[in-house]
Amino acid sequence: MHRGKGMKFVGDSRIPAERKPNIPKDYSEYPGRTEAFWPNFLLKEWLVGAVFLIGFLIVTAAHPSPLEQQADPTNASYIPLPDWYFLFLYQFLKYEFAGGNYIVLGAIVMPGLAFGALLLAPFLDKGPDRHPTKRPIATGLMLLGFIATFWLTYESVSHVDYEQRSEQYGVKEEGEGPEINTEDPGYAVYEQNCLSCHGDALQGQGSNPSLLKTEKSVEEIKKIAQEGIGNMPAGMFNGSDEELEQLAQFIANAGEGEGSGEGESEGGSGH
Repeated sequence: MHRGKGMKFVGDSRIPAERKPNIPKDYSEYPGRTEAFWPNFLLKEWLVGAVFLIGFLIVTAAHPSPLEQQADPTNASYIPLPDWYFLFLYQFLKYEFAGGNYIVLGAIVMPGLAFGALLLAPFLDKGPDRHPTKRPIATGLMLLGFIATFWLTYESVSHVDYEQRSEQYGVKEEGEGPEINTEDPGYAVYEQNCLSCHGDALQGQGSNPSLLKTEKSVEEIKKIAQEGIGNMPAGMFNGSDEELEQLAQFIANAGEGEGSGEGESEGGSGH
């Protein structure tokens, strides 16, 4: 018998001759679940997320986050402010029963209960309907959370003077201020006595004023260095009369009249 003689090839009815496209399962028999997760539902979620992300990027590009001073453990006058997404908690802690002696209640217990309620919302409301009006528990918790977050954030922002903070704590851009002559003998005296409070470019730090454009005479600067002014105590300067003269001359001529400081006439704590 020759190989293949008498053999016939037949088709299997369980295997379709033509490949059919990927047709989603029919969910019409399941109320509230009338579309396939892939690709219908997932595509909608991706589109909504993409629109939100693009909008967020546009807002970020149009209104960059304000940068403030770098962390300085020696500057106790700096008042930190949380990022915008924590401002609602920052505002919440200002209320009587959420701060002070009740800080644990306001910082841990209440936020924990609030976020815990949002996490439990899917388990508290197991209804098959997807319409918000037919899911009162989940919808109510989400609306309550959104309204509370929005209102507390608004209250926090409305009580913050960002323009004043920008002037007081804003980062100085390179090339914005006048050039400081670090080779001047007075700068070496300044480093030993004043740099920790007024910065390496006399720009001021925190509540300590800038020493640029002081509009004070050499004699006035010498007197302030020895006797103090405002919050600055007397005796902050340690050096000889010659070094005091060098320091006063350096500060009086720093920036050659340019800069943004207001001197020490406002009772700053600088020297």
